[in-house]
Amino acid sequence: MTPPPPRGRTRIVPRALRQVVSMVTAESLGVPSGQVRVELGDDHGRLALTISTTIRVVALSRITRDPDVIARTGGTILARSAQSQDEILRRVGELTGTDVGRVTVRLTGIDVQQERRVQ
Repeated sequence: MTPPPPRGRTRIVPRALRQVVSMVTAESLGVPSGQVRVELGDDHGRLALTISTTIRVVALSRITRDPDVIARTGGTILARSAQSQDEILRRVGELTGTDVGRVTVRLTGIDVQQERRVQ
């Protein structure tokens, strides 16, 4: 019996990889994917991601009236950014099969949104 012919290669081009990272980041931080910029790099043979993005936050006037709104909307900006880094690393790896070594998130601005009420 002859062995099966070798299979081809599947390669994810940088543009497609950037789009996946952009969508995962946008979902994680609650911003439109158009506000996310992604740079790809090398981290000792693993993928390094540098992401520049805005982050959705609740209006300061709302926080002043109700400080508990911070906890209800996911925590502080720094806590949400750290959580997002972990989520991006995990999800990009799951979706693409890529070995992601490092994720750097640079917050470039805020997108102020009113807190949504659950009905």
